[in-house]
Amino acid sequence: MADDEREIGMVLEAMYRLVSGPAGPRDWSGAGAVFHPECRMIRTGRDHDDRPSVRIMTLDEYASANAKFFDEQGFYETEVGRRIHLFGAIAHAWSAYEIRLAPKGPAERRGINSVQLCKDGQGRWRILSMFWDNEGDGRPLPSL
Repeated sequence: MADDEREIGMVLEAMYRLVSGPAGPRDWSGAGAVFHPECRMIRTGRDHDDRPSVRIMTLDEYASANAKFFDEQGFYETEVGRRIHLFGAIAHAWSAYEIRLAPKGPAERRGINSVQLCKDGQGRWRILSMFWDNEGDGRPLPSL
């Protein structure tokens, strides 16, 4: 189990490296080692009436939807806490994050990535789905 948790941690760290960096296009060439080909990226949020909203995307749709933002803005997402639950070839990780617009800048927002992983036929852990929500009024970041 310790090896699985270590390997899952490496996948999560690689995911953060894929999305983080200075303004400019992201290099998604390493995504196959991190994300399952059928992966879903699920953005949650709040609408104008503060009701929960959700947008479900493939990894390609996520990359396309965020390309302009990444081109124009530095984005540095770092993990600040983690909890992993394992059973056989499935795992769930809660990964708390902070987002900065500059490497040493103040945290702009914090939240939780809920990450579901599976061990594939080659024995590699990969992200099958990931959804997230930001901390907000009445929704403080829990301690992990």
